[in-house]
Amino acid sequence: MSAKVAKSSKPASKEPSALAKIYLIAYNAVQVGGWSYILYQLVNYYLLQGPEFRAQITLWDYTRVAVIIFQNAAFVEILNAAFGLVKSNPVVTGFQVFSRMMVVVGVVMATPTGKVSPGLPIALFAWAITEIIRYGYYALNIVKVVPHFVVFLRYTTFIALYPIGVTGELLCFWWAQSYAREHSVWSTVMPNKWNATFSYFAFLWIVMLGYIPIFPQLYLHMFAQRRKILGGGSSAVSAEKKKAH
Repeated sequence: MSAKVAKSSKPASKEPSALAKIYLIAYNAVQVGGWSYILYQLVNYYLLQGPEFRAQITLWDYTRVAVIIFQNAAFVEILNAAFGLVKSNPVVTGFQVFSRMMVVVGVVMATPTGKVSPGLPIALFAWAITEIIRYGYYALNIVKVVPHFVVFLRYTTFIALYPIGVTGELLCFWWAQSYAREHSVWSTVMPNKWNATFSYFAFLWIVMLGYIPIFPQLYLHMFAQRRKILGGGSSAVSAEKKKAH
């Protein structure tokens, strides 16, 4: 088969409009700035400040405004995918976004023990570095100027950061479930006007157990993506640059 025939077998993908590109660049740039600020807060809290400072304020109280804003702002990614501004699958994107939002809103904000869990700084550290790289990559990809080292970081840092982040998330869940077991918060028992029951404690355990089958699949999928992008040399990197996010 000739190269000309193979080339015409697949139509070219539609480029986003100039206005859409400006919006996507701005969104990703703001997220880079937001997560960079959160990373600075972590460094400042643990390395630059003394024990007197940490005795006066918890990590969550120090970082909560930025974390709530920029983590929940990721919900916009679902809308971007749903409206076709990016090529991401809206269902997969929704799962990824809501899993993080669950930790922030459904665990840390919902329980006093989640706020002081040792998993919180671990998760925030992994999230911050991951998001700075990810959103930076997306912004550069829109203008089709992605240095190879950025591609390398995007498809390499997950090897360590993904397990670190999951460990932090699960520790937050663990600290929250202990409080939920003792206080029965955010739960509904029958009889009630809705004729329904809900156990927040059981829900937390269902989510935690869900990590067992889901995490290995997502982790191995990232390794497959890494082999596809980095294992193929420059041609693979060029192919990745053509993908829109």
